[in-house]
Amino acid sequence: MFFRTALTALLSLASTVSAYANPGACSGTCTVHDPALIRRSSDGTYFRFSTGNKIQIATAPAISGPWTVKGSALPSGSSIQLAGNTDLWAPDIHQIGSTYYLYYAVSTFGSQASAIGVATSTSMDVGSWTDHGATGVTSSSGKPYNAIDPNLVVLSNGAYQMNFGSFWGDLYQVPMTSPTAHGSVSAAQVAYDPSGAHSEEGSFLYYRSGYYYLFYSHGQCCGLDSSKPAAGQEYQVRVCRSTSSTSGFVDQSGKACTAGGGTIVLPSHDSVYAPGGQGIYDDPTQGSVLYYHYMNTKIGISDGDAQFGWNVINWSSGWPVV
Repeated sequence: MFFRTALTALLSLASTVSAYANPGACSGTCTVHDPALIRRSSDGTYFRFSTGNKIQIATAPAISGPWTVKGSALPSGSSIQLAGNTDLWAPDIHQIGSTYYLYYAVSTFGSQASAIGVATSTSMDVGSWTDHGATGVTSSSGKPYNAIDPNLVVLSNGAYQMNFGSFWGDLYQVPMTSPTAHGSVSAAQVAYDPSGAHSEEGSFLYYRSGYYYLFYSHGQCCGLDSSKPAAGQEYQVRVCRSTSSTSGFVDQSGKACTAGGGTIVLPSHDSVYAPGGQGIYDDPTQGSVLYYHYMNTKIGISDGDAQFGWNVINWSSGWPVV
């Protein structure tokens, strides 16, 4: 009886420990915050854009590296006339036709004086980017949202949407009249945590097999070394899904994402702490990949310690599992 009980406990512990896979390999420069990943169609080179260094550009021959920092996408900063226009955040990258569109946020920490900008290039190389400034997605004090953390969505009918938001009323969406501008339609809320500090941000919408999956980061992202939150309150990746790209997102239990719903995809585990700032990339070798930044507790948990992480997604249940 004792042996059977002990064995059951050990198996339970092993199941808990192995519930989430550790990040895939990374070599070269792996320190990164808010990564955005794409592969250049002309030669297969991987490009990684990230917060800092006026949107840092790194390249690699494979998702695992070795990653080499090449420089800044916008070395002069943004033409958007707001505080923070030389400290650009949370890039989002897309190829539309033969043009690459790089979205970024201009803001300062804790402020709603924010705007989403865009730059374009045909190669993504350092020195090739043209800044077009504001997309028209902006916020100011008193708005229900904060216009940072952009994510462009290109629909199968050729229409464009922009997901964005951080804290306040959390995650919102507006239709875009083109990849560089949005019209007069008001923003609609797509996710909201009514509890605590409303700590949801970094949305990324991904379509698969009839569903739009709304990935986002929940919890405290930054200042973890100086103000460490209670266990479980740090960054983690969550998801809801809907058959519509604009509304009706629910978690795996059926709870609305606008009412605090959200299925955990990737929380802290083992030496992985506070994973977030995520996106999804369909890699030609690995398949669907969740990429993100995280703190490796063996290295440190200050903002400058964030590491590039990625995991292959298992979709067999209809929900993303890593």
